Amino acid sequence: MAEIQGLVMHPHTSIVAALFGVAIIWMILLDAFETVVLPRRVLRNFRVTAYFYRRTWIPWRGIAQRIKTPRRQQNFLGYFGPLSLILLLIVWAAALIFGFALMQYGFGSHEQLGNEPITFGRIVYQSGETFFTLGYGDIVPTSGTSRALSVIEAGMGFAFLGIVIGYIPTVYSAFSRREIQISMLDARAGSPPTAAELLVRLAGRTADPGVDQRTLDEVLRGWERWCAELLESQISYPVLSFFRSQHSNQSWLAALTTMLDVTSLILTGIEGVQAGQAKLTFAMARHAAVDLAQVVNARHDPNAPDRLPGTDFDALRDSLAAAGLELRIDENARDKLMQLRSMYEPYVHATGHNLMMTLPPWRHPTKLRDNWKAGPWDQLIQARGLGDLGRVQQQGEFHF
Repeated sequence: MAEIQGLVMHPHTSIVAALFGVAIIWMILLDAFETVVLPRRVLRNFRVTAYFYRRTWIPWRGIAQRIKTPRRQQNFLGYFGPLSLILLLIVWAAALIFGFALMQYGFGSHEQLGNEPITFGRIVYQSGETFFTLGYGDIVPTSGTSRALSVIEAGMGFAFLGIVIGYIPTVYSAFSRREIQISMLDARAGSPPTAAELLVRLAGRTADPGVDQRTLDEVLRGWERWCAELLESQISYPVLSFFRSQHSNQSWLAALTTMLDVTSLILTGIEGVQAGQAKLTFAMARHAAVDLAQVVNARHDPNAPDRLPGTDFDALRDSLAAAGLELRIDENARDKLMQLRSMYEPYVHATGHNLMMTLPPWRHPTKLRDNWKAGPWDQLIQARGLGDLGRVQQQGEFHF
C-alpha cells in the first residue's frame, strides 16, 4: 500500500470474482436483449426474466387468492404487471452494478480519499455511482483495466436509461392497441362478452332475421387482425399478459375466447351464414391461444370443467334461434363443435387458471347491463325521477 498526497491505493486481484462478474454481466445483457430487442420467444431453459416472473407471480397470486372481494382482488392483480416491469428494470440494474463491482474487485486497483481501506462494499458503491454517472470522485480507479471498466459501465448506464425511456412507452403503446378493441367489444357482445350475445346483436341490426354476411365478415376480419397483433405483442413483450384491462369484467383472454367460441359456432354450421372468414379468424385465434399459453407457462388440466354442458348447449341454440340463427342440431354438428372446442379450450382454461382470469360463458343466463350503460351517478338520477334509466342500473353494480 502506498500513500500519495493523502490518497491510499489498494491493489487487489481475484480472478474468480472477476470471471463471476463477467458471467453476471453477460447473462443480464443477453436477457435484456432477448426481452427488449429480440421479437420472438426464447426457448432456452433458464432466463432471468422468466425466472423473475415465476418467482414473483406465484406469491402475488397466492395473496390475491386470499382476497375475497372480487373487485379488490382484481385491483390487486392489476398492480402486478406495471409493478413487475419496474422491478425487473431494478433487478437488471442491480445485477449489472454487482457484476461490474466483481470485475473491479478482481481486476482493478483504486484510490480513496483519506486512509480508509478499499473493501468490496465500497467497490460496489463505486460501481453504483459509476453506473448512474454520479461521479463523486471519492474512489478513483488507478489501473488501466479499472479505468476502462469504469468507462464501459458508465456507457452501459446511459444505455440502460435509454432502455427505460424506450421500453416502457413501447409496452404501454402495445397495451393501448390491445385494449381499444376489447373496449369496442362491450357494445357488440356485452360485459363480459359472450358468443351468443355477439351473434344475437349482429342479427338484431339487420332488417331481416339472421346475420348480414358482409357485416359479420368485417367484424371477424377485424378480430383476426387483433388476434395477430395480440400474438405478436405478447410474445415480444410477455409482461403484457399480466396487464389487466381497465374494467374488471373484461380481459384479453375473455375477448380471445369469445372469438374462438363465435367462430366455432359458425364453423359448426348456422343456416345462411358462410364460414369462409370464420375459418381464418378461428385459425389465427387458436394460434394465439396455444402460443400465449406457453408464454405464461400454463399447465394442462385434464379435469377442467366443461364450459358447455348439454343443457347449456340447448339454451344456446334456443337463444340463437330466437334471433333467426338456426344452428345445426344433428349429431355430426355436436361432434364437430366438440372437436373445435377441444382445439382451444384446454389452452385458454390453463391460461385463465394461471393468470386468475375468468373465462366468459357461451351465453348469459340472465340479461346483464353493458359497461357503457353503467355510471356512478345513475342511482342519483333515478332518485330524481328518471325511472327508466334507473331500473336498468339496478340490475348490477358499477363495473369499475
